[in-house]
Amino acid sequence: MTEPSEGERRVREVENLRAVYQSLQPPKAQGEGRSSHAGKAAAGAAGAGLLFVLGKAKFFGLLAGLVKFKTLATMLLSIGAYAVEWGWLFAAGFVLLIFVHEMGHAVAMRLEGIPAGAPVFIPFVGAFIAMQGQPRNAAVEARVAMAGPVAGSLAAWATLWAGIELEQPLLRALGHTAVLINLFNLVPVPPLDGGRIVTAFTRTYWVIGYAVGIVALLVTRSPLLLIVLLVGLWSLVQRWRNPVAGYDSLPPRQRTAIALWYAALVIGLVATLAE
Repeated sequence: MTEPSEGERRVREVENLRAVYQSLQPPKAQGEGRSSHAGKAAAGAAGAGLLFVLGKAKFFGLLAGLVKFKTLATMLLSIGAYAVEWGWLFAAGFVLLIFVHEMGHAVAMRLEGIPAGAPVFIPFVGAFIAMQGQPRNAAVEARVAMAGPVAGSLAAWATLWAGIELEQPLLRALGHTAVLINLFNLVPVPPLDGGRIVTAFTRTYWVIGYAVGIVALLVTRSPLLLIVLLVGLWSLVQRWRNPVAGYDSLPPRQRTAIALWYAALVIGLVATLAE
């Protein structure tokens, strides 16, 4: 079997990228102005969030303490793996957007006083941060869990806006991909972020999340989704067998606030895909 030429590899990368972009391309709305306006609003929100974070004097020191050699090494490994299918530019952007999501978790854990490892990337799976301590209560767990999708969504909206304004299909594809990733992470099934967030206000959503997950598994037959559901089931069993006294005892106002933030983020991501 002969190795493909450089030209053939380039053609395959372009075709793969085009397929990814076309599969993520939302249906065109009747007015392009509305989409552009929504993109600008998202960019404004992203800019405001970024300025708030950068305004903290200790942010850069905090960032340096969270990023380790294994993070950079596994990021490069993931970029190389994704580049085989999608090309270097898409692969690098994809990994950077995942990095932003994970750093949201890392910063939140540090601010909550929870020891944590550095982000580790796994090709075609994603990334994770090992939590080396337990949250004080369900509200802290929810805040840490929500920090990742919030940071990731801001980055996704900013990337999507840039793609629309600059008419760059690559950025639009990256933005839509990041929106999908963050929305998937908000499905209320442990160990996904959504499963940890809803713990703070109702565990009934776990049933809904598993119902959606099982249907999706039957349709997609995804091994990764099967692993997520099995790990989540094990996590639920552990919570049931080893309850922590007072862990879920939160004031109604706090439960409502977390639920509203969660709903707003989900609605915002779904609305982005519907544009």
